Amino acid sequence: MDSRIITPGPYRATKLWNEVTKLFRAGMPLKKHRQHFKVYTNCFTATAAVDWLHELLRNNSNFGQEVTRQQTVQLLKKFFKNHVIEDVKGRWDLEDLEDNSQLYRFPSTSPLKPIPGGPEGVRKKSFSLKDREGFFKLRGSKKFDKEIQENIAPVAEDSSSGQHTEETENCRDITDDDIQEIWRSVTLTHLQKLLGLPSLEEVLNPAQVNPRFIVYNMTKVNKHGVVTLEDKTDDLPHWVLSAMKCLANWPKYDSNQPSYPGFERDVFKTVSDYFYSLPEPLLTFQFYELFVNVLGLLQPALERLAIEALQLCTLLLPPVSRRKLQLLLRMISRMSQNVDMPRLHDAIGTRTLLVQTFSRCVLSCEEEVDLDELLATRLLSFLMDHHQEILQVPLYLRNAVEDHISYLRSQPRHSGMVPDLGMPAYSFCRQISAQEFEEQKLSVSQAAIAELLESLIKDKAMSVKEKKKKLKLFQKEYPDIYLRRFPTTESEAQLFADKPKIKPPLLMGLKKTKAFSIRN
Repeated sequence: MDSRIITPGPYRATKLWNEVTKLFRAGMPLKKHRQHFKVYTNCFTATAAVDWLHELLRNNSNFGQEVTRQQTVQLLKKFFKNHVIEDVKGRWDLEDLEDNSQLYRFPSTSPLKPIPGGPEGVRKKSFSLKDREGFFKLRGSKKFDKEIQENIAPVAEDSSSGQHTEETENCRDITDDDIQEIWRSVTLTHLQKLLGLPSLEEVLNPAQVNPRFIVYNMTKVNKHGVVTLEDKTDDLPHWVLSAMKCLANWPKYDSNQPSYPGFERDVFKTVSDYFYSLPEPLLTFQFYELFVNVLGLLQPALERLAIEALQLCTLLLPPVSRRKLQLLLRMISRMSQNVDMPRLHDAIGTRTLLVQTFSRCVLSCEEEVDLDELLATRLLSFLMDHHQEILQVPLYLRNAVEDHISYLRSQPRHSGMVPDLGMPAYSFCRQISAQEFEEQKLSVSQAAIAELLESLIKDKAMSVKEKKKKLKLFQKEYPDIYLRRFPTTESEAQLFADKPKIKPPLLMGLKKTKAFSIRN
């Protein structure tokens, strides 16, 4: 059954729950069954429900192929507890459902969860003026760097040193607090644009973002891009690092370490037990809603946007959490691709086991959320496949901050006035109607997707074969946007028509060249 993409926005987990519930109720086949000499109509067995729901989740782009049958059983138990389904005798609010032939049916009442703040799901928050001043937008979006350069007055080449000194003295003083605030504002502005949201306040409290974490994560890294900690007491214990290196480099390990059947399973349990013992997940409880919303970008045609959004989101983490996340992803990525790694479970493959084991250590909510495990599985799977790009330092962000600091310092000092950050423009949040919100969300999302198409077209490093493949996939996912870019078949063919041709004299020279021979 077709499913719609739940785009980024407030209460995305609740919307996903309602979406799966509606699809399950609308598509699950209902049959007549006999049990204990009695006939029950419009019902289904638990095993049939697991089969159908498992297939639905695996083919739903909100969750993906990593969903296991056991996770599907857990979700069905939550359906039973929340009265999405009931047994044929009308009982529910239990979690004793098993993958067997017991009979269940749908209740007559609506099982959908209410979205806080009304049908639109709009959260009302009262931030102070100081909080709001920290959350302004830069003027423009994709032309940010160009506009910054236009705002900087060019320095004349023949200006005297005295004039330069006078201009320097009249330039605005930028404090360390100002620089920290610029880092925070530029990062959140780029993130808001990538998510296509009219405001980040629905998924994040900007006042809780620590700009010093962003700067630290951008600058205090080793040659591999992994965060280095000044205070080693917060780092992973030595015995955990040793165990992780052993698994990541298997079978190359220290000869002094013991070697016995099942040794690798004991090492794996040591690592997993440590991460389960942490007081909160690596992505922190604070940013749960933010990362859940990034999951809305995990579509084939939006892969680049998802990677860039996760780059910025992980910069917001405390350096200790970011470092542990980097080391964990490096380990499990190597383990999942290592053909020499012995089986760590008798019935489950290595990649599936890794995702199931560490998903809740990476993402989980402080309060139990019904789709927690499925969402965490989806996110960790994507992080494993793209961790090198996601956890590298985004240079464009540093350039944007440096350009803006240069712009601020070029502005004249206003005597008698309290210096502000001098951002080119301010945009405060205002309450809008549900219709306006949907229209803005659609327009921003389509603009981002159109921009993605242009970057795909102009990518000179990509081979023609790969570009055609990606364009075909884009056309399938977004036919309207593709049609606006290529209204005719001629315009589409023109994209690959202008290929450089070898001049005839060069062709003649190539014909005379002898072919390479082993005998020669």
